Amino acid sequence: MDHVCSLTMLQIRIGVDLASLHQPFKQALLTARTLGAQAVEIDAQQQLRPEELTQTGVRHVRKMLEDLDLRVCAVAFATRRGYHVSEGLEARLEATQRVLRLAYDLGTHVVSTRVGQLPSPEDASSWELLCEVLEDLGRYGQKVGALLALQTGPPSGEQLRKLLDRLPEGSLGVDFHPGRLILHGQEPRKTLEKVADHVWHVHAVDATRDPARHQACEVPLGQGIAEFPELLAILEEHRYLGYITVSREQSDAPLADLQQAIQFLRNL
Repeated sequence: MDHVCSLTMLQIRIGVDLASLHQPFKQALLTARTLGAQAVEIDAQQQLRPEELTQTGVRHVRKMLEDLDLRVCAVAFATRRGYHVSEGLEARLEATQRVLRLAYDLGTHVVSTRVGQLPSPEDASSWELLCEVLEDLGRYGQKVGALLALQTGPPSGEQLRKLLDRLPEGSLGVDFHPGRLILHGQEPRKTLEKVADHVWHVHAVDATRDPARHQACEVPLGQGIAEFPELLAILEEHRYLGYITVSREQSDAPLADLQQAIQFLRNL
């Protein structure tokens, strides 16, 4: 009951994942504004690639955002391999640094990244390489004004907590994605309780499990097992001030689902 009551204190600022709309960039911005979003998440691989964007281009994008009264809640950047994999690591680091600079130029300090399964601390060489790379990226990010937030699922809460505790304060954040946690057989609440004080961005994505098929699938927000009122209450307890971004990756009607998700959050 305390959790439900505390929700009244949480300021829900809504973002829209533009990639979910499957529309050209400018049209997606207009749609996000029509949906009533306050911010957008931009994909740095599919929508705005930093190596193809000049400073003039950045100013043009910022002007479009300003005209629509939109901000950027996060820039998404998923690497094909983790930062503990030495193959191609230098190129991966350079690409990440470009995205961090782009994020700051677009007005956000959050780069949401997916890196797959993390190595365990028992795999000493891979674990130390991961920590060393993330510490270096953290220093670089602090210099340019944007930092990485690792998305939950498949990394577990325990893995993320060990990693966060190993790194200097402020090197790395968490993008809390309950849908991915469910898809990977994990409990959103248990994960959030371990990392809530490091959450910089939230994806409002729901999922459910099908015991008969031994698998999970993404579903419209509020129709799965994520228990969003409880999760948002935990975030409020930790004074979360960031955006809550609606997203759909597996949908035949993404626009309707995003509209429903925004209404679900507002009803809370």
